[in-house]
Amino acid sequence: MRLAGKKALITGAARGIGLGCAKLMVAQGCDVVITDIDVGEADRAAGGVSRHPAIELDVTSRQSWNAAITQAEDLMHGINVLINNAGIIIPGTVEDLDETGWDRTMDVDLKSVYLGCQAALPVLSRNAPASIINIASISSMIASANFAAYNAAKAGVHMLTKSVALHAARAYADVRCNSVHPAFVDTDMVDQVTKADDPEVGRSKLARQIPLGRIATVDDVAWAVVYLASNESSFMTGSELKLDGGVSAM
Repeated sequence: MRLAGKKALITGAARGIGLGCAKLMVAQGCDVVITDIDVGEADRAAGGVSRHPAIELDVTSRQSWNAAITQAEDLMHGINVLINNAGIIIPGTVEDLDETGWDRTMDVDLKSVYLGCQAALPVLSRNAPASIINIASISSMIASANFAAYNAAKAGVHMLTKSVALHAARAYADVRCNSVHPAFVDTDMVDQVTKADDPEVGRSKLARQIPLGRIATVDDVAWAVVYLASNESSFMTGSELKLDGGVSAM
């Protein structure tokens, strides 16, 4: 029960990494509120995980963030963990990607983290010790020609995390902020990367790029999140956890 007494809000948690984090955190004693823009699917997911109903959250909207924070605080009687997980990937080189795709990626992948941290920090500070965990990507450190917007947005999350950490350390008592940087993770989003007719063939191709010989599981990411949410990481802020199977060491 490494997260006993913790109260977490997770974005983009109807499926994938967000839902995996919710399941493992609940198993470790955490109280969790699942949020997603697809509140119907999120509520179905929450029914098997959380004791609370899911909350509809458009992470690109300040108004939606403020409402979700207020509702989650009421449900759990506080929030001391924020997991900014919601994200999208729109492939395209700097020449191919249209402005709409660029703007949408920046809004969902980067602006959402800014809005979430801004909305949550006062609540987190009242419930400290508190932790913000931003799900970035190894793509923030290793670029690809075909993911111009995603690379840029996740690099922004990487640096925003550090800025938030330094601000929180100065402005509040015991509020931390760190980022997690996975390589390919076994979710439906990875199919957008491979574009393979057979998902298993696509995953095998990605696995051959990783020194450990496989792509990450959702639990690989979720265990890192458990560590960062727990008091075990109480002296860790402004840092990044790379979960890339060794690819960045090459």
